[in-house]
Amino acid sequence: MKINRIELSNFRNISKAELVPGDALTAIFGKNGQGKTNLLEAVWLLTGAKSFRGSKDGELIQREKPFSVIQAEVESKDFEREIQIVIRSQGVPKSGRTAKLSGADQGKASNLAGVFTAVVFEPNHLSLVKGSPEGRRKFIDAALCQLYPSYLSEYRRYLQIMSQKNALLKHFYRTPQAAEMLDVFDEQMAQAGEKITLRRKQYIEAIAPLAIKNYCDISSDAERLELHYLPSFSNEGLLAALQKSRKEDLRCGFCTIGPHREDFLIQLNGQPARTDASQGQQRSAVLSLKLAEAAMAEKVRGEHPVMLLDDVLSELDEGRQRYLLSRMEGRQMFVSGCDASMFRKTEGKMFHMEHGILKPG
Repeated sequence: MKINRIELSNFRNISKAELVPGDALTAIFGKNGQGKTNLLEAVWLLTGAKSFRGSKDGELIQREKPFSVIQAEVESKDFEREIQIVIRSQGVPKSGRTAKLSGADQGKASNLAGVFTAVVFEPNHLSLVKGSPEGRRKFIDAALCQLYPSYLSEYRRYLQIMSQKNALLKHFYRTPQAAEMLDVFDEQMAQAGEKITLRRKQYIEAIAPLAIKNYCDISSDAERLELHYLPSFSNEGLLAALQKSRKEDLRCGFCTIGPHREDFLIQLNGQPARTDASQGQQRSAVLSLKLAEAAMAEKVRGEHPVMLLDDVLSELDEGRQRYLLSRMEGRQMFVSGCDASMFRKTEGKMFHMEHGILKPG
């Protein structure tokens, strides 16, 4: 998988930019706040997913502009296609992100899931180890949405049912036949939720050997990494767990059991990495997971995803830098950083970003 060309218009601080990246390494350097991350963010949006920075769609549009456009020529082993994403401000027709694929209207940009695949690695991903379960769930869900487009619709259905159930729980004692309605919601949640938990569990089990091998290589076998998915229900099934949690749900006013409350455990030498690992060990664990994510995408899709490394090389020591770059040989990778000297010895293409203006470096 690779990008042959990408153009941006009115995207964050970038009024206009065109980039023809290298087949392997493309380095974008410049001072902080100049637009380097914005460019990588635009590449990520081609997957159909939301911003990896957690930004709302309206925040992606340049100030005082009604819309922004991302247009790219992407190539895989099976096709060459043009992806166009238009982001419109709220309050105008077709607000949010819409997409076209080779000129054909796709509706919402999320319908592009599975067309173009990428893996992003950025400094905040250290929270994948030391942060809340929500971040780890997002890690799995983002990967699964790219690999299996049907997963997105399954997850949306689950969230919709859960939202309806939560609304009922808040007004349970004022709603006629509320108990019967909860029974229906529980059955629907169980049916959708068990599929999601199974998919996530299978994904963690599949990437675990890859991540373990990566960590062994990085640490020279000094520590052992382990991954374990933690479902919110036992072998009895989600429906039984939902029925058992009903009193607690009514007390809290929301659903306390299900995939939306699940997590996976990252351990080093049998101890939780979140609390017992050093920052260097946590960085190695995240690096191992992201490389495993890319390898799994290659295994499922038959080609390696585009790698987006947002200002992470400066966060890694020299040994981890060499390990990461050596694993990316022959694959397209976009790297941002402040220090141009870090890339001078490479054979990749270099570009300088200043005040949203991109120039060959």
